[in-house]
Amino acid sequence: MSTTTTALQVAPPLVGESIELGHLDPSVSSGRQLGPDSNAESPHVSAGDNEGDEPPADALTEAERWNRPVKNIGRLAFAFVSFAIAGMNDAAVGALIPYLEEYYNLSYTVISLIFLTPFVGYSIAAFTNARIHVRLGQRGVAIMAPICHLITFAALASHPPYPALVVCNAISGFGNGLTDACFCAWVGAMDKANTIQGFLHSCYSLGALFSPLIATSMVVKGGLPWYTFYYLMIGMSGLEFAGLVMFFWDKTGAVYREEHARENADAGTAGAGTREAMKSKVTWLCALFFFAYMGVEVGLGGWVVTFMLRVRHASAYASGVSGSGFWAGMALGRAVLGFVTERFGERLCLAIYLGICLGLQLLFWLVPQFVVSAVAVAFLGFFLGPMFPGAVMVTAKLLPKRIHVSAIGFAMAMGGTGGTVFPFIIGAIASHKGVSVLQPIVLALIAVIAAVWLSFPRIQKRD
Repeated sequence: MSTTTTALQVAPPLVGESIELGHLDPSVSSGRQLGPDSNAESPHVSAGDNEGDEPPADALTEAERWNRPVKNIGRLAFAFVSFAIAGMNDAAVGALIPYLEEYYNLSYTVISLIFLTPFVGYSIAAFTNARIHVRLGQRGVAIMAPICHLITFAALASHPPYPALVVCNAISGFGNGLTDACFCAWVGAMDKANTIQGFLHSCYSLGALFSPLIATSMVVKGGLPWYTFYYLMIGMSGLEFAGLVMFFWDKTGAVYREEHARENADAGTAGAGTREAMKSKVTWLCALFFFAYMGVEVGLGGWVVTFMLRVRHASAYASGVSGSGFWAGMALGRAVLGFVTERFGERLCLAIYLGICLGLQLLFWLVPQFVVSAVAVAFLGFFLGPMFPGAVMVTAKLLPKRIHVSAIGFAMAMGGTGGTVFPFIIGAIASHKGVSVLQPIVLALIAVIAAVWLSFPRIQKRD
């Protein structure tokens, strides 16, 4: 019997043409060109070199995409819902403060404790996130976080004694801390991560934009008690629970350990990721960045309405519109500028955004006209918006993937601290000096953010 040999000729790729294997783990090359020299870089593996057709331990894997695997579409959709719920919860408290003061007959100082307690939950989440991921995987987060939201909103809807409200907000902070670290670390390893991060965080801003409008409409126009708003939040959290559990059910602790086994032989050691993350300079820089950034975001978003009323002497309606303009600008900036940041890189883009924010803040402060201030605030939101997801991306690129959850979780806990401490400080000073103190404080914080950003190490390009 004669044998026929069939020769397959593969044309060499065009000059400059390459195939990029997505955004890979930072510990490996971000892309590899398949061309005439690719065989020289990687040893040839014959059929007998790897029995059972199992990939070698150091094999490159393609990054996940928003639609690959297909289940990621549902996962991302309900991650967006979870972030929208966090934004709704955070922003509604400020809108309901006057009604809480009246209902419980308490002073502003005591009522403001409700802003501070979520930090406790965030801090606990920062030091337990790694353990939860190793033991329970993303499924554990998908179960625990919505339950925290349900407990909090059910308690608030029952309008218990005020100390119970303070404690319940710590529970919601724990749930938010879990989802922040889990979903930001997960999305950060995806293809086109900057764009997806932008949409993820814009959902938070959209929740923060609409919840005060909904809450105040229910109380003022509907004549309903303040706690009626939390019936809506219970329904949203029930939807969040059903969706997250459905789509993340297969992401167990065993799956998480397997995904990280190559990067960290000690992945199953409790707390190892947290200890390593705490030793990194990048983790602390990211934490300081978020600390100042959340101070600007929550401080400006929470006090701009009062500033417009008392300093710019605008009407209540116009002042409310200016506050909504800030959150709308932030949502739009995160959705739109994510594409720009993806194209030109985080370091350059965020430096430009920060320079623009410094100019806008000076314009807001020094030009005593309401229209100019309202426009400046809206554009401040627009250019501040993409900084949070951009900093998450840079941190993910600079740190090994095995400590992403721990590092980002700790940094976000520090951000939560800034988001509670600085609004409280602004209020305390404003009670004696007037709400105009908002301006120099925000300007100083933006300058701190810029200094911290320029202190980040440069991302080393890999061949």
